[in-house]
Amino acid sequence: MSNLERDPVELLCPPEAPEGPAVQVLEYREVPLGGPRAMPVRRTLPQRGRTTIGAWCFADHYGPDDVAETGGMVVPPHPHTGLQTVSWLFEGEIEHRDSTGSHELVRPGGVNLMTAGRGISHSEVSTPGTTRLHGVQLWTVLPEDSRHVAPFFEHADTSPFQVGDATVRVFTGELANGRPEAADATTDAAASPVTVFSPLLGAQVDLPAGGVVDLPLDPTFEHGVLVDAGPVSIGLPGTDAATEVPWAQLAYLEPGHDRVRLRADTDPVRVVLLGGVPFGEEIVMWWNFIGRSHEEVVEFRRRWESDVIDRNDPDGPFGTVPGYDGAPLPAPELPTVRLRPRR
Repeated sequence: MSNLERDPVELLCPPEAPEGPAVQVLEYREVPLGGPRAMPVRRTLPQRGRTTIGAWCFADHYGPDDVAETGGMVVPPHPHTGLQTVSWLFEGEIEHRDSTGSHELVRPGGVNLMTAGRGISHSEVSTPGTTRLHGVQLWTVLPEDSRHVAPFFEHADTSPFQVGDATVRVFTGELANGRPEAADATTDAAASPVTVFSPLLGAQVDLPAGGVVDLPLDPTFEHGVLVDAGPVSIGLPGTDAATEVPWAQLAYLEPGHDRVRLRADTDPVRVVLLGGVPFGEEIVMWWNFIGRSHEEVVEFRRRWESDVIDRNDPDGPFGTVPGYDGAPLPAPELPTVRLRPRR
C-alpha cells in the first residue's frame, strides 16, 4: 500500500518517545487512500513519539468499508525501498501485482509479504467481487545489512489454533515459546514461513465476548496491540490495574514482559499483535522510501520519477508492473527542509 499523504509532517522531526505507563495508548489519525472517493484508513504508525515497534514502522487499519460507497482500494503502481510490506485482510480480496512479475490475491487467512530491498514497484486493487473491504497494511524496516537485497514476493496461508479462549493466527515471525499450550496447536501454526530479517511477531488474536487469554511474549520484544474489534482490556504481570484500549487504537508495551492478558467484555474482540526487538538504527522515512540519509531519499525519488516518465522501460530502476492498466503514481514534492534521521 502506498503512503498517499502529501504532507506527512510528523516524519520530518518527531520528538523522542515519551516515558509513560506500562501500557501506552496511541491514537490513530485518518488518512485518505486512493479510490475515486478516497477510502479512509486509520494510521497509528508512525506518529509523533513512536516511530517503530520492533521493525514495524507503518500500520494502516481500514474498514469495514462498503466498496460501493468508497470505491474500494485502487492504488496504482508505486515504489518502495528498504522495507517489507505485509498485507492482512479480515474481509474482502485484493489483487497484488509487482515488478518482479508476481501476481497474487490476498484473502482472509492468507498473508502477502513483499520485500522491496533495493527497489520494487507494485499495485494493489480490490477485486470486482469485493463488497466489503477490511484489514491492515503493515511495513517493516529492513536492517542495514539486508536493505539492498534483491526484491521478492511471498504468499502463505495460516492455520488457526487455540490459546486459552483465543483463536490465534500467526502471519509473520513466531509466537513466543514456540508451541502454545493448547491441544490442537502445532509448531508450524505458531510460526509463519515468510521471510523476516529481524526477530518479529505479527498475529491476529480473536476472543469471544467474556473471553480471556494469557499470551506468551518474548521479553526482549516491544509489542503493539492494534484493536480491530473491541474494546479490549490489557493487563501485564506485576500490575494490578488493566488498561482498556478502545477500537482502532494501538497499545504499546515496552520490553521486559513475558506475557500479556487480553480480556473481552460484552463484545467479541479482535486485535493484531505486533512485536519485535527494538530497532536501534537511524532511518529516514519519506513517502514510500526508507533510506539512511536525506540525499539517499532524494535519489530514490529521482529514480522513481525517471521510471514514471519512461514507464514502458522494464529495465528502469523500479521496473514495471505487468498487467496493470494505468499510469504509475507520481511522487509528491519533497519538503523544503532536510529530512532528518530518526531512531
